[in-house]
Amino acid sequence: MLVAAAGSYGWWIVAARRRGTRWPWWRTLSFIGALALFGVLQFGIVGVYDQTLRWAFVLRLALLFFAVPTFAAFAAPLGLLRSGGPAPLARAATAVMQSRPVRLLGTAIVSPLVALALFCLLLTPLSAVIRTSAVGAVAITVLVPMLGFGLLAPLSEPGLVRSSTFVTAEFLLAFVELMLDAIPGIVLRITDHVLDGATRMAVGPAWFPSPLRDQHLAGDLLWFIAEVADIPVLISLFVRWQRTDRREARTVDALSDEEMEALTREHLSRRG
Repeated sequence: MLVAAAGSYGWWIVAARRRGTRWPWWRTLSFIGALALFGVLQFGIVGVYDQTLRWAFVLRLALLFFAVPTFAAFAAPLGLLRSGGPAPLARAATAVMQSRPVRLLGTAIVSPLVALALFCLLLTPLSAVIRTSAVGAVAITVLVPMLGFGLLAPLSEPGLVRSSTFVTAEFLLAFVELMLDAIPGIVLRITDHVLDGATRMAVGPAWFPSPLRDQHLAGDLLWFIAEVADIPVLISLFVRWQRTDRREARTVDALSDEEMEALTREHLSRRG
């Protein structure tokens, strides 16, 4: 996955330059950061112990869902694909991004619910099943970053048009997400019994914590990451609100006096 992603991104940059498009260096750096973080999560201590330690599993899950997609979204691979990628693949990616399910996922109304549902699984016995399963590990490696990217990518799409009222509502709901995402972490931290039912002490080095202490560490990490991870989303929503406000202001400024008066009458008649 790392080799395929790096090769594709680099090839598209070369093709975009040949077509006369200069790709920002900071986007390339952001993509390198996403790949580096993904590699650390796979081959570092978190990837080694994620099937035996809850805190390692939760840390890997949360960073694959929040951090890796955030770096990838700032790298704008879909925009690069349109500039330097194969035309059929670019058209397919555009069609997917403009589809109703993806546009629905990319709103601050739905994304908090998706994140909450994902992390609420950590409060059930299903968490232990997924954590100790090789199939579950592969599914998390592939599907969780894709889900996170699907939630963030629409925020950076230039062709997505929203009204200022809708964007304002998204911005306000994003603050609600700050509280919602923290709920699973808080529950893991304050509960005095093991929620997933796996109470057997993990076999490993002497520094391995007890099952309950392991759960409390997982709760601390999830609580912290869930709060910090919302900051890029808030920034993206604020930038989109500014762009939407400027676009609507230019549209109003372009109206003649007669058109503005007619629009005002129409608005007043609807309120009446």
